[in-house]
Amino acid sequence: MSQKSFNTFIELHLIQNFSPSNLNRDDTGSPKDCEFGGYRRARISSQALKRAIRNHPRFEALTDVDNGTRSKKLTEPIIKALVEQYGRDPELAETVAIHFVSSYAAKMDSKKPDHTSVLIFYTASEVEKIVAKLQENWDAVIDKNDGKKLIGSLANDLVKQTKDRTSAPDVALFGRMLASTPELNIDAASQVSHAISTHRVAMEMDYYTAVDELNKNDEAGAGMVGFTGFNSACFYRYARIDFNLLNENLDSRELAQRTVHAFLRSAIDAIPTGKQNAFAAQNPTSFALAVVRQDGMSWNLANSFETPIKANKGKGYVSESILNLDQLWGALTRFYDDAEVSTISAYSAELEPTTLTHLEDNKHETVSAWLAPINQALATG
Repeated sequence: MSQKSFNTFIELHLIQNFSPSNLNRDDTGSPKDCEFGGYRRARISSQALKRAIRNHPRFEALTDVDNGTRSKKLTEPIIKALVEQYGRDPELAETVAIHFVSSYAAKMDSKKPDHTSVLIFYTASEVEKIVAKLQENWDAVIDKNDGKKLIGSLANDLVKQTKDRTSAPDVALFGRMLASTPELNIDAASQVSHAISTHRVAMEMDYYTAVDELNKNDEAGAGMVGFTGFNSACFYRYARIDFNLLNENLDSRELAQRTVHAFLRSAIDAIPTGKQNAFAAQNPTSFALAVVRQDGMSWNLANSFETPIKANKGKGYVSESILNLDQLWGALTRFYDDAEVSTISAYSAELEPTTLTHLEDNKHETVSAWLAPINQALATG
């Protein structure tokens, strides 16, 4: 198989150490965890990480395109535009919007007829196209006899026009799935792993109280008491972007390049918001490795930590985690002698920088310098 048969992948590997926190809770309110390598590890779900990335201010700023919206209320922006921009009757606008959305995307909720039964990931440009079609055919779509049939026809036409494409970088990256209208599905161009701690983790509990400030001096007891779970962990995070698929989803190579840049830059800053008011675990990434490859392979380096890191020799987990990742990278590149890795870029923000064996020559001093080779590779590749 020739090299041209393989897609271009961009991989991101991060080491990020958090102070005591509860960034991503399970159904009991405790930090999520899992077992890996026979030991209990702290975990942050991929969903929490993806949401933090797409909601980070840098993401929209660097793509220069509005994110999509995920909601059951697709009818609302349609109704608003028809009423405010074109002066249509609110009741008629609502009826038309409901008929259109039920034909275009998903069935409506039986209890809330203006809500879809499932969440829909939609874009501003899709709403604009919908409103333009309805406005253009307004007299016909409000016809009591044939209006509903015409709405269904307009919806089908728009589905065909937008098939396999989106204008929103976050939808292109993270995908869209609608069982009722599979023609609107967008295959996700990115894969994001659950972050796991590089070391064994034990759950801790915080017992807290609150004082009733109007109590008299002789009134004992707290106004309330509570418990919350937390942990402190050094995480390994991994993500992969299929650049060819991203380009297809957006139908714009230039926007695809900006989207990769925005994803990488936002990912190293993005932190889930869980319990941050209580813990303020705003800890930046300690190590980042970005790779551009054209060999069809993907390497999640979590097995660097299958044997958990142990804090020893007066050191914590960060430097040892980076060293382990470096060692596995070296082992894999040595074994896979047919690997086609065109660009490797690393940076480290440690207090005491670690000297690496295999990635030292690829280290950069700043985030801008770290991003530059990746951007250059995609622009010329």
